[in-house]
Amino acid sequence: MIRTVVAREREGDLIGLDLADLDTGQSFESPGELETTVVVLCGVVDVEADGESLGPAGGRSSVFEGPGHAIYAPPGTALRVKATTSAQLAIATAPAGQGAPSRARIIGPGDQRLSEAGNGNWSRNVRTILGPEHAAGRLLLGETINPPGNWSSYPPHKHDREAPPEEVRLEEVYLYKVDPPDGFGVQVRYDDAGSEAFTVRDGDAAVIRSGYHPVVAAPGYSLYYLWIMAGDGRQMIPHFDPAHAWVQKS
Repeated sequence: MIRTVVAREREGDLIGLDLADLDTGQSFESPGELETTVVVLCGVVDVEADGESLGPAGGRSSVFEGPGHAIYAPPGTALRVKATTSAQLAIATAPAGQGAPSRARIIGPGDQRLSEAGNGNWSRNVRTILGPEHAAGRLLLGETINPPGNWSSYPPHKHDREAPPEEVRLEEVYLYKVDPPDGFGVQVRYDDAGSEAFTVRDGDAAVIRSGYHPVVAAPGYSLYYLWIMAGDGRQMIPHFDPAHAWVQKS
C-alpha cells in the first residue's frame, strides 16, 4: 500500500513524500520524472534502476536500530524497488535542481555522515544520508534521533530567507516515529508573526516552510524524524535564534 503523506505543490512547494508498506514480493515503481530518494525504514528490498540491478538494500527492523539504507535516483531514472521481506519505505521527491545529480545508487550506512550533535538535554544522533557533500540535484535528507526528553533542531534555527552567507532558504518536511510507538513528541514553530506547538505521534508528518522549529521527545520515549529539505541550491546554512544561540558556548 502506498499513501501520500505530503503532496508537492499542495502542502509543500517542492517536496513530496509518500509511504509504501510492502508485503514480500510487492513492488514500488517510480516513472522517474522527479529526483527521488527512497529511505528503507525497515525490511529488505531489491533495487533496479532503468532495468539494471543495483542489488539489495535495507536490513534494519526499525529506524531506532541504527543507520539504514536509501536509494537515490536522479530525474529521468525509472526506479523499481521490490520487497524481499515486508518493508516500509519513505519516498521523497523534488523537481530537478541546480546541483549535479550523478547516478542512481544505493546509499548505505558507510556512505552517510554519522554524528552526535548538541550537549546535555539537547544532544541527539544525526545521520546525514544526502548532504551538500553528496551528489544530488536538489534534495537534502537525513535522520535524527532524540533520546527521551531531549530537544533537537536546537538552538532553534530557521532557513526561510535567501541571504547567503548568513542563511539560505530551504523548505523542510519531517516524518516522525516514536519508540515505544504509543508515545509522543512536541513540535514548536515560531517567528515574528506568532508561534504554535503541536503534538507529534508515530507516523505523523509536518511541513516547515518558515520560522524556528525545535522539537522535543516526551520523557520515556525516543523520537525519530526523517528530515527532507529542498531549495534552489544545496547549501545548509541555518540561522540560529540570537536569543538562544548562547547555549552553544556553555
